[in-house]
Amino acid sequence: MSKIQKIKGFVDLFPEEAAKFTAMEKAAREVFTRYGFGELRTPILEKTELFQKSIGEDTDVVGKEMFTFPDRKDRSLTMRPEATAGVVRAFIESKTHQPGKISKFFTFGPMFRYERPQKGRQRQFHQLNAEIFGAPEAQADAELILMLRTFLNSLGLTKLVIELNSLGCPDCRPTYKQALIDFYKSKDKDNFCEDCQRRMETNPLRVLDCKVPTCKELVKDAPIITDHLCEECETHFTDVKTILDGAGVDYELNPRLVRGLDYYVRTCFEVASYDIGSQTAVAGGGRYDGLIRNLGGPDCSATGFACGMERLALLLDQMDAERPDFYLAVVDQDAANDAMLFAQQLRDKGLKGDASYSGGSMKSRMRAANKSGAKTCLIMGGDERANKTVTVKYMDDEREQETLDRALYLASL
Repeated sequence: MSKIQKIKGFVDLFPEEAAKFTAMEKAAREVFTRYGFGELRTPILEKTELFQKSIGEDTDVVGKEMFTFPDRKDRSLTMRPEATAGVVRAFIESKTHQPGKISKFFTFGPMFRYERPQKGRQRQFHQLNAEIFGAPEAQADAELILMLRTFLNSLGLTKLVIELNSLGCPDCRPTYKQALIDFYKSKDKDNFCEDCQRRMETNPLRVLDCKVPTCKELVKDAPIITDHLCEECETHFTDVKTILDGAGVDYELNPRLVRGLDYYVRTCFEVASYDIGSQTAVAGGGRYDGLIRNLGGPDCSATGFACGMERLALLLDQMDAERPDFYLAVVDQDAANDAMLFAQQLRDKGLKGDASYSGGSMKSRMRAANKSGAKTCLIMGGDERANKTVTVKYMDDEREQETLDRALYLASL
């Protein structure tokens, strides 16, 4: 009988790896709530139409990468490939928005894209998102970047590079798009990759973001959008930079940094880390004022970011795991019940640790204690059971082990 294996691109996270995701979620909750954000949980399954309208039918994500299937009533459903569309759908459906009201949400969970699995990118992956609705001001964009930096710093990631750009608005971007189209016409179209040849017609800005070396070389002298900003967009961008400068945030201006969809406006940014030597992009975001209206909601400003948790997990490989406080070693089977009850008393005190279920040799139990990484090894045998004591062996220093009354030991914690 053949064994059933996991689906390609879907990964089992055992405790050591899962602990990194738990640490990220814990840090996110602590940092984001400090900035006034509340957690929102949205469904994994959504109507396919949501992503077709939000991401765009001509994108690779919608055209090639989504897990889409009909349900039993032949309705097309999709496993979410990203989080923002679902958050916006929930915001619109709740009908809680009022003029002048600002809403702040964060969410995290699994996303799904059918693409080639590789290190740090699987077909089921995890994202951490933060969104601000109802705030058109530059201060909201700056706050998001400051919050993201604070979150990454809290994980021990400090060698960060923030790339920043402005995408203009519907008033000034058409002029820039035309300048790009004119520039592309001056080049031999056949020298661009097939995707870029298509993008020239559907979304000229996306050509700037192509990773193909020949395309990157062809557009290195292309017009830059910050030379075409209207006065309002220029002021907005200046305010973002002024706040980041005042907060001591290092950033680089990257006029080639774009987003592929028309509803993105003004501020966009990406964050990369050098904490493992080479540059690793871990987050990206920007302002998308048009999306809520495009999905049938109110004309409401929006800005946000997404953070790839698998990428962060790679950077946290060297993160020290939190050590157990104790390992309770049973060396006499008759003491096993007393040991389990004592372990419960230790846990009631807030300590973390493990206990053996049955008796064993001192050698095997000390081997287990060393493997657990516990700070102390607590030993219980026949004498300890009879005398209501516990023998304490300190694993981190040269103090001699000592036998203590169990009640007094608990009282000292």
